[in-house]
Amino acid sequence: QVQLVESGGGSVQSGGSLRLSCAASGYNYKANFYCLGWFRQASGKEREGVAVVDTIGETNYADSVKGRFTISRDNTKNLLYLTMNSLKADDTAMYYCAARLWCDGAKLMASDYDYWGQGTQVTVSS
Repeated sequence: QVQLVESGGGSVQSGGSLRLSCAASGYNYKANFYCLGWFRQASGKEREGVAVVDTIGETNYADSVKGRFTISRDNTKNLLYLTMNSLKADDTAMYYCAARLWCDGAKLMASDYDYWGQGTQVTVSS
C-alpha cells in the first residue's frame, strides 16, 4: 500500500502562484518504481490529468497548463511538487496526487493510476 498526502492548496487571486506538495509513504515504497502525477477535478466535471512525471524525469502536461505549471519530484525525500504560476479562475479545483507502480511512461489518464491522495483545494478568484 502507498499513502499519498497533499498540501499547499489555498485561495489566490488570478495571476498568482501556489506550490503543491505530495508526500508518499508506505511499506516498501520505492520512489523509482512509480510514475507520479497531479490530477484535478472541478465541481461538476470529470477528473483530468494535469501533469505527470515518470521514473526518469520525463514529464507530460495538459495543454491547458503548459508553460504555467511545473511538476517535479525529489525521490530522496519521497516528495512530489506542482508549481503553479499565472493561475486562472479555470484552475479552481480539487487537486489530487496519484502514483502508478511499474511506470511505463508519463501517462495523463487517471485510470492508469493505482494510488490516490485525499486532495487539496485550489481556489482562484478573478
